[in-house]
Order: sequence, then C-alpha cells, then structure tokens
Amino acid sequence: MNTSTASDVTRRHFLAQAGLGLAAVSTTSLAVAQGSAANSKIRLGVVGCGGRGQWITGLFQENGGYEIVAIADYFQSRIDENITKTKLTGVRSYTGLQCAGKMIAAGGLDAVAIISPPYFHPAQVKAAVAAKLHVYLAKPPAVDVPGVFSIADDGKMARQKGQVFLIDFQTRADPFYLEALQRLHAGALGDYCFGEAFYHAGRLARKLTPGTEQESRLHNWAFDQSLSGDIIVEQNIHTLDVMSWIMKDAPPLRCTGTGGRRVRIDVGDCWDHFAMVYEYPNNVGVTFSSRQFDAHGEPGGIINHMFGTKGVFLSKYGGDVMIRGGADSFYRGGSTKAIYKDGAVANIEAFHAQILAKDTKNPTLEPGTTSNLVAIMGRMAAYEKRTVTWAEVIASKKKLSVDLSGLQA
Repeated sequence: MNTSTASDVTRRHFLAQAGLGLAAVSTTSLAVAQGSAANSKIRLGVVGCGGRGQWITGLFQENGGYEIVAIADYFQSRIDENITKTKLTGVRSYTGLQCAGKMIAAGGLDAVAIISPPYFHPAQVKAAVAAKLHVYLAKPPAVDVPGVFSIADDGKMARQKGQVFLIDFQTRADPFYLEALQRLHAGALGDYCFGEAFYHAGRLARKLTPGTEQESRLHNWAFDQSLSGDIIVEQNIHTLDVMSWIMKDAPPLRCTGTGGRRVRIDVGDCWDHFAMVYEYPNNVGVTFSSRQFDAHGEPGGIINHMFGTKGVFLSKYGGDVMIRGGADSFYRGGSTKAIYKDGAVANIEAFHAQILAKDTKNPTLEPGTTSNLVAIMGRMAAYEKRTVTWAEVIASKKKLSVDLSGLQA
C-alpha cells in the first residue's frame, strides 16, 4: 500500500467515525457549522505560532474547509513568522500570556486550534468551551493530574453542549495501526505475556533568542518541566499512548520507575532519560524507556512491541507496523513513513467532518486523557523513585507551577 492509499484509508475511517459517508461530505450544507452562514468556511483561531503551530496553520489552510481569521502567541515575532510563512491576510492577532483569552473574547470564531505549550492548555480549553467553540487540542492535554481532569471535565461539557473536541494523536489516525489494533483486540495475539515501549531520540536544539530570561524560558518551553510536563509527558506520550491503546485504554495497576538528567544539562530542567515498568492486570508487564540525547549513531525511534501466546505485535512510528504469528494471527501491515503529516491531516479532516455533522461523540477525549495520566504516572514514579499506584495518580492534587512574573499579560 502506498502513502496516498494509506491516507485515503485514514480519511474513510474518520468520515465513517463521524457518521458520514464520502458522498455525504460533498452534499452536506456548510450551514450546519456552528455560527457560520451557508456556504462559508469554519472560522478558526489558532493559538500557538511556534514551529508546529505554523505547520498546523498551513495544514488547516490546505484542507480548504477553514478560514483562519485569528492567531495568537505570546511573541509578536512568531505571529509575524506565521503570517509570512502561511501567507495569511486580514487575520487578527493577539499577543501576551492571555493571548488566547483575548482572541476568544473578541468573538467571530467557530473553532479554535490550541497548539501552545501544554502548561497553558487547561485555561485555554476552559475559555474556548465556555465560549461554545469547537476545540482541536494538541497533545499532551495537560502537564499535571488536576490539569488533565480539568480538560476531561471541559471535554465532557463540550460534548453536552454540542461542541466537537478532538485531541490530536497521529498514531490513532493511521490505517495500519488501526487495523493491527483491531486485530489485537479481537484476540490475534492470544493472551498477552509482556510488552516493550521505547522513545529514543537525539537531543532537541536549544533556541537562542533575544529577550529576557523569562522570555527565553518560553522560547525553550520544551526543556522546562512545568511548561512541558517533562519529556515523558510532552513527547514520550506517543509511545505510551500506543501502549495504552494496546491495553484497550485500561489503566495500569502500578508503575515503578527511575531516570535522570546526565547528558543534556545545558538548558532547562527536564530529564534526558527515563526507565520503568508498567504493570497491568493478569501479570502483564510493559517495560518503557526513553532518552533525548545523542547515542553515538544508535537511531532509536518510537517503538512498541507486545508478545502474546499466539503472536507478536511490532510497530514503529514512521516505520513498519505488523503482527507476526500463525495464519490466524499474521498481518503484513505496512510502512507509516508519512504518519507525522498524514495523521495530522486525517485529524484535521475528522474535525471538519464532525463539525459539519454535528457529531459530538468526541471519541478521542477519554483515550487522550487516559494516556496523559499514564505518562504522568511514569513521571511520578521516576521523580519519586518508587512504585506508584493508579489510585495514587487519580487522587493527586499536585499542580506544576511557573513563575511568569515580568512577562507581558
């Protein structure tokens, strides 16, 4: 299967999930989009104009079903970059720490795409849902347990109020992962024995930018524990989400972990490696490890394995997805080399289709917040150097805090 065919399968899956046939998309009136007149586009505001925010802005433009009418970021320079890169015209812009709130309060939006540092997500989501906007939310939803529950509550409120709420995980939009996981859940592996999850990557580049120390912290938020949730929550959540998906989104019983900060010590306070074991019911353990530093040529990757009594599931984000086993288990699968873009494109299409159909089942809410808690569970176990139970995780009231004094409101 080539990339274009895989993309077509992904689109069909999400359109079906949204309760639409392909033919229905072409005939459904855009008037059903909240707040929009007939034959108009969904009026979108984008929060976050960094590298990914600019990229996502371009993908929303390419979709053709959106009109980007407002963008927001703390930094005016990033707003200017986004406008230049995506050739936006006539767009309103908002800066400062309260940029999202200012944009939402100004009105004129049907939906908002939140691509900001995850520390700010709960407040920005709350404002968007209160304003009756559809929400497209980047992962991870939040950096701490109270933040996750805030997102979950507002996501449920959106569902009740008829608003679409989508959490953007590319892997769950990939046709090969979708088919393989359906087979796993139908028993292709037999009984699970144990699993492995890896997220091994080189170090991210530090952004050298003019401005105050606090502004530099915002520019380099990915290296900041409170702003990002640390690498296990902000990035490793991709492989932990697949682990959770394999386990039918049932929570782990407990997790024991460790890690540290030994190699990348020149920026921020995030750790550069983690190692742990997640324990699930029926004595199924999943080992997890991550690194974010150069490993002398070892390529690493985002990898998940699950070993069962009848077969083995093997996957790599950007690589092959397959099931090895007997005739009743084997699945050849295919390559996911375009997953980073194809997954986001599929989610943007699904968001559009669900808004048009007024379909607010919002199936990404519970899996997305569960995976967020699973990642935070691992961080808790590693930081505290002990075994943490799921009951302790969901009872946690600890909030990560950031001193934002001196920054523009």
